[in-house]
Amino acid sequence: MVVSNLATRTLTGVVLVVLVIGATITDQHLFALLFMVFTIVGLWELYTLVEKAGINPNKPAGLLAGIVLFITNALVAMNMMNIEWLLINFVCVFLIFLFELYRNDPNPFTNIAFTFFGLLYVAVPFSILNYFPNPAFIPGVYHSSLLLGFFFLVWINDTGAFLIGSAIGKHRLFERVSPKKTWEGAIGGAVFALISAFIISHYYVHLSTKDWFIIALIVIVFGTYGDLFESMFKRSIDAKDSGTILPGHGGVLDRFDGVLMAAPFVFVYLLMSY
Repeated sequence: MVVSNLATRTLTGVVLVVLVIGATITDQHLFALLFMVFTIVGLWELYTLVEKAGINPNKPAGLLAGIVLFITNALVAMNMMNIEWLLINFVCVFLIFLFELYRNDPNPFTNIAFTFFGLLYVAVPFSILNYFPNPAFIPGVYHSSLLLGFFFLVWINDTGAFLIGSAIGKHRLFERVSPKKTWEGAIGGAVFALISAFIISHYYVHLSTKDWFIIALIVIVFGTYGDLFESMFKRSIDAKDSGTILPGHGGVLDRFDGVLMAAPFVFVYLLMSY
């Protein structure tokens, strides 16, 4: 049974990595399409989890606002739409308030808050990824290496933490939230990520070695916090996984928790660097 679960987990992981790398390398439009799907699934997972806690977020409005948020940012990032079009997202925000008026629910403001939480936690970070290949907004530029380097660092940090933590982990990192995570694992993941940043800098030369080291540090800190936050969220509603769409891994939120938390901070650094 353990071998079967490990095989399922490994196969799903390989397919997911190949899918993400393939879409990222192939075309910016294909990347945007894939991550729009992840945005929709991630929002659905989050709203479904929240419903289990007795809260009633506006799923249709949240999904619609998330799709609009992602598409407008993707088109702006591709220089296919003027940045002013992002203002349409403010309209979506106020529509969520209006829609809640007609739902006749006893806790409207709680519903609104968690509908917005889904947009902030899922849709915004996934939308931001569209800007990674071209943080300088130069028409026709698409550096897939910036995205790939970021993904590699997140994956290596996660994998290193898991392997080292499983092998020698003894001291709990944050037992109240995630009993299995250890300081040894976190340090091991950090070492692997920093070594990988040095290697990546020799192949993906659009950023300096210093820049890649700083991005790695951001991933180490906020990627780990993303994992802990996801664990805290699931524990608060007594859920093991965010979903079942990825056999052996759970849901989209389970696999991209580090990406969701680290992406905004890396994006700010890229903007400052360029």
